[in-house]
Amino acid sequence: MKRSGLARFFASSSPALVLGVILCMSFNVQAATDENEWDVLQKAAVAARALSYQGIFICQTGQQVKSVQITHLFDGKNEFARNVLLDGSPREVLSQGGDLVIYNPKNEKIVIEKRRGQNMFPAVLPVNLDAVKENYSLRSGALERVAGRQSQVLILEPKDGLRYSYRFWIDTEYGLLLKSVMFNSRDEIMESIAFNQLALLSSVELDWFKPKIDHNKNYEMEDEQVVIADNGTPVDWVIKDLPAGYRKIDQMTRMVNGKPYPVTHIIFSDGLASVSLFIEPALKGHKSKILLRSVGNTSFYTSVNKGHLVTVVGEAPEATIVQIANAVVFRK
Repeated sequence: MKRSGLARFFASSSPALVLGVILCMSFNVQAATDENEWDVLQKAAVAARALSYQGIFICQTGQQVKSVQITHLFDGKNEFARNVLLDGSPREVLSQGGDLVIYNPKNEKIVIEKRRGQNMFPAVLPVNLDAVKENYSLRSGALERVAGRQSQVLILEPKDGLRYSYRFWIDTEYGLLLKSVMFNSRDEIMESIAFNQLALLSSVELDWFKPKIDHNKNYEMEDEQVVIADNGTPVDWVIKDLPAGYRKIDQMTRMVNGKPYPVTHIIFSDGLASVSLFIEPALKGHKSKILLRSVGNTSFYTSVNKGHLVTVVGEAPEATIVQIANAVVFRK
């Protein structure tokens, strides 16, 4: 498919410029056609980051259902978001850009965890859709209402059996992603996330950008994993023959609490799905046992290969997970 001028602009411009332009654009996507379906999806990717909004969305994975309150602000330069789990323990996630801080009650303490680079609903789409276009085809569906708002359904289908398919409900006025549903090859729902309440914010105040967890409990920073610098030391394995469309997007080696040896963590993506590979020396006496299973939309695979424990976890079909594990080839 020939790329439109808008698609070329989004692919070549800086994120800051893209966000600034989006603020001035109309998000009216009522008349999605074959020529602009990718543009509609592009607008949804940016709208989730460039608009300020507050709402409640419901996430269902397998038999697990949870409701989350989200407040998101873009002040013209920076993003701020606060997600509050409304069911069970009062877990909260505060994020600024790609940095996340999780407030998680454990026993009588509030454990603070730091993470980076995780996309949360509705910002599940990358701003640059080039890799998605390589691995998926896109077509439009019907107009439907979600959270009391009119939306255009877009259907994203994989070009092979190595990934799941998606349906996205895009707000026809503002371009914001209102609902996302993931399907397996049997057209069974793996995950569904949808707003049931949503409102745009006009204020740029940040008085809400703080956790509201029981202050009678002690706050404790989780021990951070020590990152081991890459000093060019050769490793005894290489990555070969990845599944089509998957590329390495990050790699780090860490010392993890409770493990005597460093763990190498490699992240692969096809532009939408993300899969993590972990490689570590196996403990002495560890039996060579292969485990493959799926829980909800997440597949797990672990095995022992040449004295190393290889574990792969990700939102992808089991065959893809196994293929990524088998791409690790140990030198003699």
